[in-house]
Amino acid sequence: MKTPAGWFSVLCALGISCSVSLAADAPGFDIQLDTICSGFDKKTCWVHPRAGAIPGNPPGVVLTMQKLLLTGSDVFFPLNEMRTDDLGKTWSGPLEHAATLGRREEPDGIIVGACDFWPKWHAKSGKLLGIGHTVRYQNNRVMPHRKRETCYSVYDPQKRVWSAWDTLAMSDAKMFYNAGAGCVQRLDRPNGDILLPIYFMGEGEKFEKVTVLRCAFDGAKLTMIEHGNVLTVDTDRGLGEPSLTRFRGRYYLTLRHDKAGYVATSDDGLHFTEPRKWTWEDGSDLGNYNTQQHWVTHDDALFLVYTRRGANNDHIMRHRAPLFIGQVDPEKLCVIRATERVLVPQRGARLGNFGVTEVSENETWVTVAEWMQTTPPNPYDYTVCMKYGADNAVFAARIKWKTPNKSWNQR
Repeated sequence: MKTPAGWFSVLCALGISCSVSLAADAPGFDIQLDTICSGFDKKTCWVHPRAGAIPGNPPGVVLTMQKLLLTGSDVFFPLNEMRTDDLGKTWSGPLEHAATLGRREEPDGIIVGACDFWPKWHAKSGKLLGIGHTVRYQNNRVMPHRKRETCYSVYDPQKRVWSAWDTLAMSDAKMFYNAGAGCVQRLDRPNGDILLPIYFMGEGEKFEKVTVLRCAFDGAKLTMIEHGNVLTVDTDRGLGEPSLTRFRGRYYLTLRHDKAGYVATSDDGLHFTEPRKWTWEDGSDLGNYNTQQHWVTHDDALFLVYTRRGANNDHIMRHRAPLFIGQVDPEKLCVIRATERVLVPQRGARLGNFGVTEVSENETWVTVAEWMQTTPPNPYDYTVCMKYGADNAVFAARIKWKTPNKSWNQR
């Protein structure tokens, strides 16, 4: 007797559309939207809130975020931490970790910092490992031509401190001159190996490319072992901010591009198919562009979290709000339009930089902050966002599964 997944494969092989039955078989869920904190000093705003869950009953959730200079472009300050040990009823922080997750001085007036950070529990070592990348500034502006590295740090849950951020040594310094894992969703294998998507350029190259690294982590040091094939779309700036998941034995990679979001698949997690644009099931464009997308993965269905055009959001920079979730057809590689739901509504500020955390078999959280910059000609006028209600709120959209997600801690 075939399982629903088995019949799904047979129907697809016969060329019969099965999006409706796929959506009907999907696990149900409720969405609870919590505000972790709100308000800002009108000079900086919180960005990049992403969390990692430390197993327990209940699990501890450690969220990192950092302040952005409102009058700059991607000018970030030291990482801060908020933490809840009662599933979001109360939060401590924010606590700044300037000594270990702050800026450092380099020669010639260059300042380097860690940013685009994402904590995730590494089950094999029993450690909360955060990974991001570096950014370099001169005169508090991002350097146009600069070296970039993947950076990482390890959390001590008893002392509630992070180790001083370190950088990942790469196999080819020339090839990976400008390379990092900023804003990427990684995948940990049961043997402890980490599949880490990165985007990179060689010195002087024009287009960013994507590959997946296989790394080892011993509880303190992250080491590159090998990398997969290189994915390219050689237009605009190329590909960036890749995110990885595994669903029913197949690997899925979603990618950012200036004109559209892309998706690719793999049988081994390292060697991927040619990227193709994200669409609805009728083949029309999803409408996501120049913004990251990430995965929500349940045993019984695969979901994409994204932003898009066409949602009464022309006043939002790059249409980066509201934040949507939609079920993915894993064979046709499209989003099923009828399944789309709003995770976080738009209130005049963009929500395109976010994270996904598998907290337990019953809950997956999507964390995001209202980024208080707006569209040109005056992108620094935060009052444009405020007139729609935004106040730099940091949200946790809690997806509460009606069917337990048994494999939540095996990805």
